[in-house]
Formats: sequence, structure tokens, C-alpha cells
Amino acid sequence: MGLGSAAKGQVSLLQAREKAANARKLLNAGIDPLTTMGKDARVKRDRAIPSFGAFADDYLATHRSKFRSDKHIAQWTMTLTNYCEPIRSRPVNAIDTEAVLKVLQPIWTTIPETASRLRGRIENILDAAKAKGFLVGENPARWRGHLKTLLPARQRLSRGHHAALAYDDLPIFMAELRARRSSASQALELAILTASRSGEVLNAQWREFDLDKAIWTVPAARMKAGHEHRIPLSARAVKLLKPISRLPHSDFVFPGNARGKPLSAMAMTMQLRRMNRGDITVHGFRSTFRDWASEQTSFPHETCEHALAHRISNKAEAAYRRGDQFEKRRKLMEAWAAFCEPRSSANVVELRQ
Repeated sequence: MGLGSAAKGQVSLLQAREKAANARKLLNAGIDPLTTMGKDARVKRDRAIPSFGAFADDYLATHRSKFRSDKHIAQWTMTLTNYCEPIRSRPVNAIDTEAVLKVLQPIWTTIPETASRLRGRIENILDAAKAKGFLVGENPARWRGHLKTLLPARQRLSRGHHAALAYDDLPIFMAELRARRSSASQALELAILTASRSGEVLNAQWREFDLDKAIWTVPAARMKAGHEHRIPLSARAVKLLKPISRLPHSDFVFPGNARGKPLSAMAMTMQLRRMNRGDITVHGFRSTFRDWASEQTSFPHETCEHALAHRISNKAEAAYRRGDQFEKRRKLMEAWAAFCEPRSSANVVELRQ
């Protein structure tokens, strides 16, 4: 809140202190001192304060380097644009608890994970606005001691919530998938063969691959855990990739329609829907792999966890483990590829390490 100009003695130090003291008294009484300003001063003040939407867009542009990937940025942009549409035109200092609830309540119980992330993102934006001096008082999107008392506890997703295909059905599924012969079907097959996350596959670039040594090295910046992940490629995975590598050049293994962009984040999901398999998810194939490895092989638990790029939960154990069990994982992924081979009916194959 401006108290007037000190230039040419228009406002003395004593006058400024008196104005500040009066403003604090109004605040303590629950009154915004800015509302007591004259009309001209309020108009000038309001023009200087950005809307929530403009401030959020500026925040994303300024903090772009802090995001792990383009997908992460896209998620923030989508939630702060689509879900926050009712409040984007409001001045950022006019966002109160009621406004935040207006955004969160419609999705709080239907898509709780997204709603929780959205709340945190709104809180970040308003914290930045407060730091800039646009917002006074407590953050209306704060959870502890505030929204926690107004919103019901959200249902946390249980482990294994991604709908997955039973591993016995996988060989038959793979036969149909290979018959599709599209970029999306090839991307999905690679995701299955490597037990990788969809984002790791869709954003894969040729510089990460050494097909002669059958190794795919995913950089730390593209991994959920923030650590580089080496993936041993099975003979089938290499056979899948080599013809693609001879196609017209693109940095991306699976380029999209837009120049310099990979396939859409929904490409593999849409492939499943075209196969009338909307009942399962792309991420669920990681569960399929894990169930198969546990129930049909004798590979150690830690080898299977390394294959999924999971962190070791036991901190003491993690401190002493330096290797990534790469050669053991190569045997595991060859066994997995052999099991995935299309068959007329699913068979349980005896696997030896």
C-alpha cells in the first residue's frame, strides 16, 4: 500500500508513520485499508494488481527451469488454466477462501489426487503473490489449520490402483498389439518390454540408446526419482527399435505430428481404447510385469525393484547398495520378453536364471 510520495516533502516521515499505524489498526479490525482509499487511488491500485490468471502464467514462465520435464509444466498449466477458470480473471488479492473452495469442491471427491495437487499449486501461486506484496494476510489455499477444517479428508489411492492386465493374458494381447503396426503400438510394446513409465517412452530420444550394446540410458531429468536409469534392452526390444532408427531423422524415437515434438501423452492410452481395452492402463503393465516376476520367476526382489526404477525404501540398505544389478536385470528382461512373445494361448513357461 503506497502512503504517498516523499519527494518534495509531500509526505513527511512522521505522516508516513501515522498512515502506516492507521492502516495496521484497520487490518487488526478486519478491514482492508485499501478499501478506504479514494476512488482514483483505488482505480490506480487495481490496475497495478494482476489477475490470478496473469500472475499464474507469469509464475510458470519465471520458474520454468525448476520443472523436471515439459510434461510437468503442461500439468501445472492445464490445472491452473482449466480448473481455475472461475478465478483467473479475479485480481490476485481478491482470491479468498471462498474462491479457492469454488475451484476445489467440484473435484475434491471425484478426482482427489488432481484436486490435492491443484490446491498445492494454488497455494504456491498465492505465496508468490504475497511475496510480491500483492496479497496481505494468510494464504487462503493453506491446508493445515485452514482448508483441512473445511474439506473432507480425501481418499488416498491404494497401491496397485492402476488397472492392469493379468500376466496370463499378456501373450495374446501382444499378438494383437503387434498386428496394429502404428507408432503408438510400437511405443506401447517398448513400454511393456522395458517395464517403463509412459513418459519415459514417449519422450525417449535416440541419443539415449546404444543399440549395439542393447542399453537405454534414461537421464535423471526424465526419471521420477531423479536418478539416471540404465535399462537393458532385450533382443526383441532391439529388433523393434532398429527399423525405427532407419526412418527419416527425428530426435525423438516416437515423433508426433508436430515438428520437434514426441507422440501425444494420450497416444498409448488411445491405442488401448482402439483395441477395446479401455479397462486397463498403460501404467498397469508395470504391475503386470511385477506380478509375473514375483509369481513366475525366482529373480530376487531387489532385482525386480531395480527394473522398475524403484527406490530402496530401507535407507540403511540403500546407503550400502551402489550397483544397479544391471547384468541380473538383463537376464530378467530377456525372460520377460520371452514370456511376452505372442501365443495363441497363454502358457506358463519355466524360466531359469
